[in-house]
Amino acid sequence: MKAIRVSEFGKPKVLRLEEVPMPQPGPGQVLVQIHAIGVNPVETYIRAGTYARLPALPYTPGNDGAGVIEQIGSGVDEFKPGDRVYTAGSLSGTYAEFALCKTEQVHRLPENVSFAQGAAMGTPYATAYRGLFQRVDAKPGETVLVHGASGGVGTAAVQLARAHGLRVFGTAGSEEGRKLAREQGAHEMFDHRAPDHFEEIMKATGGRGVDVIVELLANVNLGKDLTILAKGGRVAIIGSRGRVEIDPRDTMQRDVDLRGMALPNTPPEAMASIHAALVAGLENGTLRPVIGKEFPLVEAAQAHGAVMEPGALGKIILVTESKK
Repeated sequence: MKAIRVSEFGKPKVLRLEEVPMPQPGPGQVLVQIHAIGVNPVETYIRAGTYARLPALPYTPGNDGAGVIEQIGSGVDEFKPGDRVYTAGSLSGTYAEFALCKTEQVHRLPENVSFAQGAAMGTPYATAYRGLFQRVDAKPGETVLVHGASGGVGTAAVQLARAHGLRVFGTAGSEEGRKLAREQGAHEMFDHRAPDHFEEIMKATGGRGVDVIVELLANVNLGKDLTILAKGGRVAIIGSRGRVEIDPRDTMQRDVDLRGMALPNTPPEAMASIHAALVAGLENGTLRPVIGKEFPLVEAAQAHGAVMEPGALGKIILVTESKK
């Protein structure tokens, strides 16, 4: 089969399409024929060698994908060949025509959802759900601010928050991005390039502040986030690309909670709960992953460039030949 292989850490050009042996499922494992692959920023950090947890070389990147079950190992009774699934984790990497997964890494993909949309679920939607509901306990009736509401995690957070009865604010750097987030359910959108957008957000709450912030770029925003929280406000720190300076008094005055998260830290029971909720949301149509750009598997390097561009709209996807 064809798969992307990384033999050295470095720039996107280290992503090379190669022929590799087909994996065989062992006990409790399934082999998935991959039609679409979700590309996430974390995969660019791993490829560059800058991430805290690095795989042994050579490796095939990717946790997120969608396709059909090709083979099942012994002891597997939850799935059968031909079942449509999405993956949230993989033993062999999803940037490939086939991926080996443990059964708990695989989830049913409803018929009304495309493979590209399924490939957008694993990391972005699970991250948004974990941040919103398991880390900062967002509740119906509260106001949530989603920074970067037009990207993969951002649109997921907007849809999830709106479906759970929150008042949803978002930021995006382009009119196109703000329009997209409004279409996904944001009640109000703000231009994060405008120097006064934090003041505008505060004004929109009547001076009370927001209850919850989903923070995807903490190194830029966190210091100012603390000035627009309501009393008892919480920040889910989901993404950051560097250091930031804050005034601790801003946390003291409002009894603020800062909650960091990394998806791999999620306990198995919590992860199972997340995906049960996500599959239900796909089935009833409240979750509708937005696809930005699609690239063929051979253009993985270009996809890694696109996922890191400012103002990316929706999810970046790789597609395999098997989809055609």
